[in-house]
Amino acid sequence: MISSLRRLTESWPARIFFGITAIAFIGWGIGGNLGQLLGGQPTWVAKVDGETIDIPAFQAQFQRAVATASAKLQPGQDIGTDQRRQIGEETLNQMIGEAVMTHELSRLRVVTPNAALLAAVQGMPAFQNKAGQFDKAQFETILQRNGFTEDRFLNVLRADVAQRQLLSAVDSNVAAPDTEVKALYETEFEKRSVDMADFPLSAAPEPAAPADSVLHRWYDNHPDLYRTPEYRRIKAVELSPESLASEIKVTDDELHAYYDQHNSEFVTQPLRSAQVISAPDEAKAQALATKWRGGADWAAMQQAAQAGGASAIEQDNATPVQFPDPDLAKAVFSATAVNAVSDPVKGALGWFVVKVTKIVAGGETTFDQAKDTIRNRVVAGKATDLLYERANKVDQLLGNGASLDDLPGDLGLVGVTGTLDADGNTETGTPAPIPGPAALRAAIVKAAFDTQPNTQPELTEVPTPSNGASAYYALVVEAVTPPGTKPYDAVKDSVLADWKDDQRRRAENVAATAMMTAVQGGKSFSDAATVAGVTPHLSPLLTRDGSDPSVPPTLVRVMFGLKPHEATMVETANGFVVAQLVEVRKPDAAKDKAGYEEARSAVARSIGNDVGTVFAQALRERANPRINQRNFDNVVQPH
Repeated sequence: MISSLRRLTESWPARIFFGITAIAFIGWGIGGNLGQLLGGQPTWVAKVDGETIDIPAFQAQFQRAVATASAKLQPGQDIGTDQRRQIGEETLNQMIGEAVMTHELSRLRVVTPNAALLAAVQGMPAFQNKAGQFDKAQFETILQRNGFTEDRFLNVLRADVAQRQLLSAVDSNVAAPDTEVKALYETEFEKRSVDMADFPLSAAPEPAAPADSVLHRWYDNHPDLYRTPEYRRIKAVELSPESLASEIKVTDDELHAYYDQHNSEFVTQPLRSAQVISAPDEAKAQALATKWRGGADWAAMQQAAQAGGASAIEQDNATPVQFPDPDLAKAVFSATAVNAVSDPVKGALGWFVVKVTKIVAGGETTFDQAKDTIRNRVVAGKATDLLYERANKVDQLLGNGASLDDLPGDLGLVGVTGTLDADGNTETGTPAPIPGPAALRAAIVKAAFDTQPNTQPELTEVPTPSNGASAYYALVVEAVTPPGTKPYDAVKDSVLADWKDDQRRRAENVAATAMMTAVQGGKSFSDAATVAGVTPHLSPLLTRDGSDPSVPPTLVRVMFGLKPHEATMVETANGFVVAQLVEVRKPDAAKDKAGYEEARSAVARSIGNDVGTVFAQALRERANPRINQRNFDNVVQPH
């Protein structure tokens, strides 16, 4: 319920993200060429609050962003000119946003204590071993794998924690107006019910046997139903960690060592939803806790917090690191019962009172469950050097004009030959039996339809995320069968079945339309159903995002636009449904405090997000960044 609004601002990091994103959509200010007029080419891409973003810093960030975007593309696709410019604009705007926020934190003297930073690092599940303890070796391994030095990571985290403090203070005391809450609550929690009458295709009378000329006309008028796709016969070779697996030995000890070293990848983090009051001292925290335990709801506590100089913050489905204070995170995740108000908790950033509203337990994939995945990764890791060596040999042979048939049999290659369509299916409609990872299969199918027939094969590398490695292929298209239409005699039975289905649908459409017209003309729903020969039934009460097997989703969408007693008709895959709105049940906030508070929280989060966005925009406008368009263009679109 209200899931679309709930997702707007689920966490402190989300608020930071939205703030920076808002900055990214503000118009660019173009810096002048004063540097050139004074006799020298500026080396900066942007200037913000007296600080400069130099070409090397922007170039490094831009290249990382391009690499990330490239990894998401299908094999054979490249980053185009327009996309490079878009990535460049997003990257520079993000760097400007970070610079603006850093300057504001410095101006306000907002800092992250070393103790809070250390606790945040040690509290991250990714850096913990099986016993839940911080593992320095695991910490260093993960940073190295993600391209971070320890200093850079700690600086990023320190700034992140400080930004959470600032942005949570900006939007923590937002109050949701009752007019907006009521409107959202009544919209989302309103329930409706309709009288329904089903007209399934299966109930239609059997059509009379058609003349052959009728079927021929149907066949001629619906050629797309009986077309054959283009087929291509290919011959290909693959080189992958899987094809070399027989040459690579892996012991159980190695598999267990990998599992232990990468344990965080096989652990599902626990999640908590919580309402948090942050107070400046213990006395105020205790007073607020007492009021909360006395039965005050969340809306009342938000007002009480604001009046007492405290902050009220709500987190949904958050991990420990998403709470800005490690002691707060510990209090939230040590709670064993929901909806219980905690005693005041002292943290590095103040005093907290917590009510956990939802607990989602974490989990772990066992070694036996992950063993096949681990084996593939270990094999891929061991195969890297051998794979590169073999790929060089194959590439050299093909470059010298060798055909696929000429390649030696001791290189670990796997041969593939057969006929397939652009979806990778054979002429019988089954998937072509192409071995190897899914990414490799997809690349071969695409290349089969991008390659001209009988051209010299080339070795192509394909990233394979499933094993964290790469694979190679080379192929030649031996023959092309163009698309066409199946002969009438070959599909006569299908033509007859399709024609009959169409006749049944026409008959049920006429019957359903007649009943709907009768109801719209004033006849009662039950009488109209009797005339139509169908049995009416009442749907359950449903909300806008509700569902029930007896009510087609198309009808649920339509019924909330109907006036009382208005009739309608919808088409489904299996026939038609005639319906008439019979009940509209408005929600009662007095009897549904939980639902009303859910609506209030959603509105408050939405407004809080808007406040954070406006704040970020104001910071950007005050900073008035200048951009050197020439240097930006030289990095993004080098000549």
